[in-house]
Amino acid sequence: METSMTFVVADDHSMVRQGVSFLLNDTYPEAKVLQTGSFLEILKLVNQEKINLLLLDINFPDGTSLNIIPTIKKLQPNIKILIFSAYDEEMYAMRYLNVGANGYLQKLSTEEEIKYAVNSVITNGKYVSKNIQNKIMDSFILKKPLNPLEILSNREIEIAKLLVQGVSSSKIAETLNIKKTTVSTYKNRVFEKLDINNLSSLISLFHLYYFKEA
Repeated sequence: METSMTFVVADDHSMVRQGVSFLLNDTYPEAKVLQTGSFLEILKLVNQEKINLLLLDINFPDGTSLNIIPTIKKLQPNIKILIFSAYDEEMYAMRYLNVGANGYLQKLSTEEEIKYAVNSVITNGKYVSKNIQNKIMDSFILKKPLNPLEILSNREIEIAKLLVQGVSSSKIAETLNIKKTTVSTYKNRVFEKLDINNLSSLISLFHLYYFKEA
């Protein structure tokens, strides 16, 4: 391990920062481990330090890290970013990998898993769990889209978007000139195709994967 190696643990929870920093200091005693709890502080460190690895949470008081990753990569193209989050990797990992993250690790991971993921990103430039590896292989071999919304028809996307916007089934039926029961049928079909069972999950998927205006 080079003595010039620098890690940054970015999380808005102090206990998480302290715990991960302790683990990194114990595993890489020669490395410098810095901590930060906001986007402003992250960008300040990126401008001041040559950072080898950034362990980055998803949510911060000043926004979500999805929007800051391209900026960080532009400032330091060689920086490695490992997302460290409590959010379900099934829904979030691919989105973050697609915008430039080098890996995605859940906070419920064991110490050994954290050490393995950090070492993998440092040495190989990437870390993906077996679950996400299988998802990537399914996309390639079985032609399953990485964006789950791609399996919806245009009509299903149209109705799903209105549901996400908080439009009632009655209003959707009136707007699209269809029966309310038809709206319910489409809603059930959307939930079934996306393997979800509530509107909250649909909203999360749209925030992650919906890019175009209908």
